[in-house]
Amino acid sequence: MTEAFVETAPAKINLALHIAGRRPDGYHELDSLVVFADVADEIEAFPANEDKLSISGPFGTGLTSGEGNLVLRAVAAFRATWPDHVPARLAFNLRKNLPVAAGLGGGSADAAAVLRLMASLGPALLPEHELMAVAARLGADVPMCLLSRPCRAQGVGERVTALSSFPQTHVVLVNPLVPVVTADVFRRLQVHENDGLPDLPEPLTRPAQLGIWLAETRNDLEPPAIAMVPVIGALRDTLARAPGCVLARMSGSGATVFGLFGSSTQAHQAAHDLRERWPGYWVAAAPVIQPD
Repeated sequence: MTEAFVETAPAKINLALHIAGRRPDGYHELDSLVVFADVADEIEAFPANEDKLSISGPFGTGLTSGEGNLVLRAVAAFRATWPDHVPARLAFNLRKNLPVAAGLGGGSADAAAVLRLMASLGPALLPEHELMAVAARLGADVPMCLLSRPCRAQGVGERVTALSSFPQTHVVLVNPLVPVVTADVFRRLQVHENDGLPDLPEPLTRPAQLGIWLAETRNDLEPPAIAMVPVIGALRDTLARAPGCVLARMSGSGATVFGLFGSSTQAHQAAHDLRERWPGYWVAAAPVIQPD
């Protein structure tokens, strides 16, 4: 190994997120329709004398590169499970292009990218279910981020069902650069036992069909997050009024809000308008990554 290897960590978006129960161990059961946008952090790996991590990029400031970072935890978990798959030590650089604590997968997406990257470097394919098991031990969002394709996530996030079809759609993402701590949002959640998602249409191929289904869903974490950061509601309402917007909603535990569009042109126009209205906020427009 003499070259650099690169893997992307796409932004995770919860199009719908129902909190379906609270387990005795304190974790919550969820039911979520998840997609990924073609805007991402990047992981680079270089041959080195030891496994180590550096962090760069517009949102890298303040992140620690010590052993507690999910990237290095993913490296350690991979090596513990498959000690001979990648014998060379690696220096990783995380280019942090996505806001931190933003409801976009964050460290989970980065950890999943490391697992994919290391799996690709070995001489043989690794069983997907074993990779998923390692991902689940790292965090609830890591299995869905390992897939990084449209999916339904259930349980605490470890039960991931890939969708065979999904409409060609585009998203606008906007974040007010206010970090939101997931645990704080859950503490404000009033009802912990809600119904799960309705059955998905099969096949799911048209934006209008998706919009009709999404109208029967919600993000149960949106009300408590808006109570903490009211501008989330203002961003959602602004995006909802944009021409061509199928749905505007908060992703995950926030504070990122997404708008779902059937047209790239309309998505980019909505992003342009948001940048003009809120010039200090992070805004991106990107296609939704399609099923393989």
